[in-house]
Amino acid sequence: MEENVQIAFALTILAGLSTGIGSLIAFVIKDKSVKLLTFAMGLAAGVMLYLSFMEMLPHAIHSISGNHDHYNNGSWYALLAFFSGMFIVALIDRIMPPANNPHEIAETIDGQSNKKLMRVGVMTAIALAIHNFPEGIATFIATLEDPHLGATIAIAIALHNIPEGIAVSLPIYHATGNRKKAFMYSFLSGLVEPLGAILSYFLFINFLSPLILGLLIAVVAGIMVFISLDQLLPASGKYGEHQMTTYGVVLGMILMSVSLTMLVGHSHVH
Repeated sequence: MEENVQIAFALTILAGLSTGIGSLIAFVIKDKSVKLLTFAMGLAAGVMLYLSFMEMLPHAIHSISGNHDHYNNGSWYALLAFFSGMFIVALIDRIMPPANNPHEIAETIDGQSNKKLMRVGVMTAIALAIHNFPEGIATFIATLEDPHLGATIAIAIALHNIPEGIAVSLPIYHATGNRKKAFMYSFLSGLVEPLGAILSYFLFINFLSPLILGLLIAVVAGIMVFISLDQLLPASGKYGEHQMTTYGVVLGMILMSVSLTMLVGHSHVH
C-alpha cells in the first residue's frame, strides 16, 4: 500500500504539471496569431468533450452501478450528477455580474476587449483548477486500487492538460503581451491537481467509495462539457476563424481517442 501511495502522488504531480507544457506555448509563439488562439481553444474543447462523454461518464456509470442491483440505477445517478455539474457552472455564470462575465467577449483583441480576453483566460484557469482538483483525487484513489488503472488515467489527464494549458496561456498572453504572466496562470491551475491528491490522502481516504468517486467524476464531466460549450467555443468563435475552431475540436477528439485506445490496449496487455 505504501508503495502505491508514492506512485499515486508521483502520477498526480506529473498529470498536474503537464498543464505547464501547454502554458509554455506562450513562450514560443512569435506573434499574437488569432488563428492559433482559436485553434488552441477548439483543441481544448475537443479534448474535454471527448474525455467527458467517452471516458469519464461511462466510467462514472460503471463505478456507480457497482453499488446497485441494476445497471440503470447507476446510469440515472451518474446522469443526475453530470447535469448537476453543468447546473453548478451555469448558476455561477448567472450570478456573476455582466461586467465580470468572461463570456461577454468582444470581437477584436484590441483596446477594451483585452480586459475581457484576460477574464476568459483567468476564468478558464479557475475553472480548470476546480476540475483539476477532483481529477487529482480520482487519479490518486484509482492508483491506490490499481497502479495500472491510475497510470492510464494520469496519462489521459496529462494529455488533455496540455491543450488546457494552451487555452489558459494564449488568451492571457493576447490580453497582456506578458509571457511570464500567461505561463504562471496556466501553470498554477495545474498545480491544484496534486493538492487534490494530498487532501484526499489526509481527509477523504477513509470515506471515498466507488459510489462517491463515480458521482464526483460525473460532476466533473458535466463541468468540463459546460466550460467547453459556454466558454471555450463561443470565445474562439468570436474571432471569425470558425474553421480553425472546428479543426481544433476535431483534432482534440482524434488525439484523445487514439491516446485512450492505446492506453486501454496497453493496460489490457498487463
